[in-house]
Amino acid sequence: MDAPLHEPSLYAVKAIAILDNDGERLLSKYYDDTFPSSKEQRVFEKNLFNKTHRANAEIIMLEGVTCVYRSNVDLFFYVMGGSHENELILVSVLNCLYDSISQMLRKNVEKRMLLDHLDAVMLAVDEIIDGGIILEADPNAVVSRIALRMDDVPLTEQTVAQHITNKLQVLQSAKEQIKWSLLK
Repeated sequence: MDAPLHEPSLYAVKAIAILDNDGERLLSKYYDDTFPSSKEQRVFEKNLFNKTHRANAEIIMLEGVTCVYRSNVDLFFYVMGGSHENELILVSVLNCLYDSISQMLRKNVEKRMLLDHLDAVMLAVDEIIDGGIILEADPNAVVSRIALRMDDVPLTEQTVAQHITNKLQVLQSAKEQIKWSLLK
């Protein structure tokens, strides 16, 4: 007897989560209503962490959700899809997420550094997945897009060093313009 075929869909990812080594949520994003409330999401994450934090595997089926995961130092990265989702696709998303974060944090992937750069990590998640649809699987492309977006940070959110750098660039530009106008 043949298994029923499922309609192909662009909505491959149900959720992404990053948990610390105590199973506490650092970042999570759910793209459908499998777990509609925050309470249900946290219960699922706690259950997922309890099943995976000592395991040596990379994939688990839990509550009808296919979960691929990876751990590093004090962080656990999870990508979740439907029960019939291709695991290789989910693993490619997981690898893109981890490698992007690793590049942004200069291979110092740990809780403290992740929290210090949470804005960039959130941008990475948004660059990789939008509404459950996979947009990008190349970590280099994700990191370069994030670098471009971080350059567009409003002046009120920039650091003092960035202000000084911007002012020096403006002064240098003005100096060049004056020099060229005097040479004419």
